[in-house]
Amino acid sequence: MSDDSFIREVNDEMRREQAQKLWDRFGPALLVIAILVVLGTAAFVGYRYWDETRANRSGDAFSQALKLANDGKNDDALAALDQLEKDGYGAYPLLARMRAATVKASKGDTDAAVKDFDDVAADTAIPQGIRDMARLRAALLLVDHGSFADVSSRVEALTSDTNTLRHTAREALGLAAWKEGKTQDALKLFDQIAADDGAPRNTRERATLMSELIRGSGNAS
Repeated sequence: MSDDSFIREVNDEMRREQAQKLWDRFGPALLVIAILVVLGTAAFVGYRYWDETRANRSGDAFSQALKLANDGKNDDALAALDQLEKDGYGAYPLLARMRAATVKASKGDTDAAVKDFDDVAADTAIPQGIRDMARLRAALLLVDHGSFADVSSRVEALTSDTNTLRHTAREALGLAAWKEGKTQDALKLFDQIAADDGAPRNTRERATLMSELIRGSGNAS
């Protein structure tokens, strides 16, 4: 055997011994880590499947409730929405609450609808944007079924120049003011909408018509 062959064999044996020592020292830990990675991946995939399944089931239930409402089966729709509010997943319980209030309004049960929207607006666990929308929905119902004070108490804070709901809030407040003979208040609100370049065109057109109506009636002063 040549010296080179002998040296290679010695080196190979040393590497095997080092590898064995490393395995003896770290092998069990590496196996545990590998098993944990596999289990973690399986758990993640399983959770994602479970999450998507629940979301899909709630989405299907919400769609069915909407169909019932659109078909005029309001009582059935309310029952389905109530069940979804109890056992729905993700955002669907909140959507069910909002939609149930709308269905009640379409049935003519304005008091119950306003109460439902007010309950959503008062729930601090709900995102502020949704709470503001609930306030606005209640106010729109109260334009025809409540007083100026009722509408104002819900949307006055939404009429600021920086609020994205200001156009509809001002319109609701303006209509409520006009109905109670508060023509100056109404005119100011409608003029604000008409002059707001950020307002939707149809909203500005309605506001302009209301301003012209008030001025034409001679009650603008």
